[in-house]
Amino acid sequence: MGLILHEDPRSGNCYKIRLTAVHLGLPLEFRAYDVMKAETRTPDFLANVNADGRIPVLQDGDKFLPESNAACVYLADGSRLIPGDRFGRADMLRWMFWEQYSHEPNVATVRFWIAFLGEDRLNDLQRTLLPVKRELGRAALALMDRHLQGRDWFVGDRLSLADIALYAYTHVAGDGGFCLGDYPAVGEWMQRVAAHPRHVPMTRETPLAVGVGSD
Repeated sequence: MGLILHEDPRSGNCYKIRLTAVHLGLPLEFRAYDVMKAETRTPDFLANVNADGRIPVLQDGDKFLPESNAACVYLADGSRLIPGDRFGRADMLRWMFWEQYSHEPNVATVRFWIAFLGEDRLNDLQRTLLPVKRELGRAALALMDRHLQGRDWFVGDRLSLADIALYAYTHVAGDGGFCLGDYPAVGEWMQRVAAHPRHVPMTRETPLAVGVGSD
């Protein structure tokens, strides 16, 4: 059995893993779930894929690895996507940890609320938190913009997993109402990521690179 990605193709966290696999030429099979229909909360999924009821989950044989950034590191171990020096590796992980702590909970959450749930369907707590999360999302994008001024990549002199992890939800931040034009260095960086010869877009309706399977 090869590598299997349990995913919802609309998820940026799932996209990170697909994009990492494409960059490395690793074939993936896909098992799709609709999170809007609670398909990751079924007894079968909880018992056999992830007891936490979340995706993505990378399956390698009989081993199951939840958490998107952990799965990316697993796939890229020893590759050019991970810096070769000790500090570079730690700095890459720093940005990946920051992405899950400060970026994804705000930028991605606002995108999900606005683009998938719809602002008119938010509950009282979500309505209260929405302006706070928007402000925190703008702060995260501004920090990225400052860091990228005068540099091409987040770590070192080439694309790494830090770029892949941060690109996933940044490039669709407009779906949540964030104005990416306010962050010119981020915009130029996104163009560099998308211009890579192995890059593929988020949607799997577009054919993936050679060597990567699909349903």
